Amino acid sequence: MQRQTLFCQEKVLAYNHIWFFFKMTVSKPAALETLRAHGIHGPIGTAIVLGTGLGPLADEAQNAIAVPFSALPGFPHSGVSGHAARLVVGTVAGLRVAMLQGRAHYYERGDPRAMAVPLETLAALGVHTLVLTNACGGLREDWPPGSLVALNDHINYSGMDPLIGVTADTRFVSMTNAYDPRLRARMLQAAQIAGVKLQEGVYMWFSGPSFETPAEIRMARVLGADLVGMSTVPEVILARHLGLRVAAVSLVTNFGAGMHGSSPSHGETKEVAARGGEALKALIREFLRTTNDA
Repeated sequence: MQRQTLFCQEKVLAYNHIWFFFKMTVSKPAALETLRAHGIHGPIGTAIVLGTGLGPLADEAQNAIAVPFSALPGFPHSGVSGHAARLVVGTVAGLRVAMLQGRAHYYERGDPRAMAVPLETLAALGVHTLVLTNACGGLREDWPPGSLVALNDHINYSGMDPLIGVTADTRFVSMTNAYDPRLRARMLQAAQIAGVKLQEGVYMWFSGPSFETPAEIRMARVLGADLVGMSTVPEVILARHLGLRVAAVSLVTNFGAGMHGSSPSHGETKEVAARGGEALKALIREFLRTTNDA
């Protein structure tokens, strides 16, 4: 009976992997056709993923075309409040960019490949630079809520990997300098010009959706993490697999559980992200302006 159960589980896993790659292969061209029907064509060099409470940057885009994820085959239908779930293409700071207002998270369906089709579609549009943003928990006493942090590395504590099941040797992606040092230097320069304080740090990915325990926060600090969150890392792995250059900025919305008596909540995350989002928007605008001048 045990062997029979294991055999059934292996069949289910194999079916899931086949379905993921079939969905990606079929959905990407279908999504591109839908975008073309809405008047969106490449090349678009830069794309931004806007995390919880950070979507309003897309509302500033000029000559914008917005398409809901629900209209794009293979795109996730995120159920997280604070995520508009739209692809917006328009001009920000003089540069034509693609912006994803929201993302799907691993915890929504247990799928680390949730953002595979959107990122494949962006790459097909000509995107070579991906800027990721997120709201996160802070582990540094001197980085209070509202702090901005450019990621220079991550710890994949969840153990999940969106490349599991890929059979080609391309699955062996180097994660050294996954967060492009040149892009990060430009982000730090943009912060100086914009008058925004920007730190650098390491992000640890927890699967969620429950927040971390105080004991897990103590462990994360010992392991060298500066931030904790429930997103971004799968997208970085997928983006590097596609050959995209990646920059990422986190907005600290709360201290980790147990720090200063903190007990994080999603409501707090959205509230602080909305307030701190102005500084992040100023930073991204200046980064895009330097990209446009390059």
